[in-house]
Amino acid sequence: MTRRRWSVLALGAVLPLGSVAAGSYRAAEKPVPLYADGIAVSGDGSRHLVPVRSAVQYLPGTRVLDLERSSPHARRSALRLARAQRSWLAAGRVPGQYGRWGDLVTASLLDIHALTLPNGASVAGWSARWRYVWPRDASFVAVALAATGHHADAVRVLTFLQSVQGADGTFHARYLPDGSGPPDGRGVQADGPGWALWAVAELVERAPDDRWVYAALQRLRPMIDRSTERLLADARTPTGLPSASSDYWEVDETVLTLGIAASALAGLSSAASLYARAGVRDKSAAARLAADQLAAGIQRHFGPDGYPRHLRGVERDAAITFLLPPFVDRRLAGVDETRDMARTELRRPAGGLAPGAGWKDDGISWTPETALFALTAATTGRQAEAEHWLDWLDSHRTRLGALPEKVLADGSPAGVAPLAWTSALVVLTVAALDVP
Repeated sequence: MTRRRWSVLALGAVLPLGSVAAGSYRAAEKPVPLYADGIAVSGDGSRHLVPVRSAVQYLPGTRVLDLERSSPHARRSALRLARAQRSWLAAGRVPGQYGRWGDLVTASLLDIHALTLPNGASVAGWSARWRYVWPRDASFVAVALAATGHHADAVRVLTFLQSVQGADGTFHARYLPDGSGPPDGRGVQADGPGWALWAVAELVERAPDDRWVYAALQRLRPMIDRSTERLLADARTPTGLPSASSDYWEVDETVLTLGIAASALAGLSSAASLYARAGVRDKSAAARLAADQLAAGIQRHFGPDGYPRHLRGVERDAAITFLLPPFVDRRLAGVDETRDMARTELRRPAGGLAPGAGWKDDGISWTPETALFALTAATTGRQAEAEHWLDWLDSHRTRLGALPEKVLADGSPAGVAPLAWTSALVVLTVAALDVP
């Protein structure tokens, strides 16, 4: 795929999209391959990776391989499964279905559907090292499902998270899809409770009626309570800020990151809303007070340095997007300006973004971080910028239309594909643009 250059206006300001000069980065020591062109589902429910550069195609509007040359029995089974997948799509809605991103959103929803197992386990990808449930990624998938009318599927995903959560409200970095526990010793990742609460609040906000809200709150009440108590306990510090933990960068941290602080703020704000909706006023007030104190602490301790990745640090991070809608219900001073500066500093040669300015300088764009900027652009009135990022993501998919995790400096898709987190963010971005 050829490298693309863009020059798009974002609400009157020219995006500095050509600011990364060719050769101004160090190429990756080992070129990152594309692991698959996509995921396919068989008639028996099994999932398979579609090899890169294979000649196979999907049946239209599905993630079922076209088995035209197979046996009559296999063909009939594939056609039945294809009808079931199309029926699933039709049972909800496809944001932007008849616009320029209709195919992008349809593909993203189909990939989310394929990556979500019957027990509610939403795996990040189907390649071996991604075939796990990250609480963060699964939370975004649940919100994307709720936003497109697949409410029961969203509850199923969140119920799985509830089943693996620790009694103390913590989540490990990732879990085996059978729910038996974490696959390794990465340990607790403190952003899990915040993302789970945000997802439940978004689910409730998008519920079809009050009766459905009541049922969802009852079913997910254990996770709501445990997550809230965890975040309240973490906020009982002299500064009101939580302790250091690894975050979405998946590296050990000894200094608090913005990603942990911001996800905690999203979680506490969501908890206040959820308890208010449930009529539990004392818990709502406690969560709201903690959220107010945490917001003040973030502004006081991160704000003067321009909201860097680390407390008292200097390098900006894609987590600045977590301090904007749809994640928080307040705007901290200077966050919008920092987001715009980060958008420039995180730029990579192919036109996408890196996780942070301090990320290794290998020229690789990451689609989840790029999609986070797309979503916050859509929810803060930057329509032209959101459209730019959607066009960029759309133009860097695999041959079968899957969104990859990475895009190399030459514009080639790389790494795992499809990636559930990016797919969910794309769905939410187009859904946000669909709102009048």
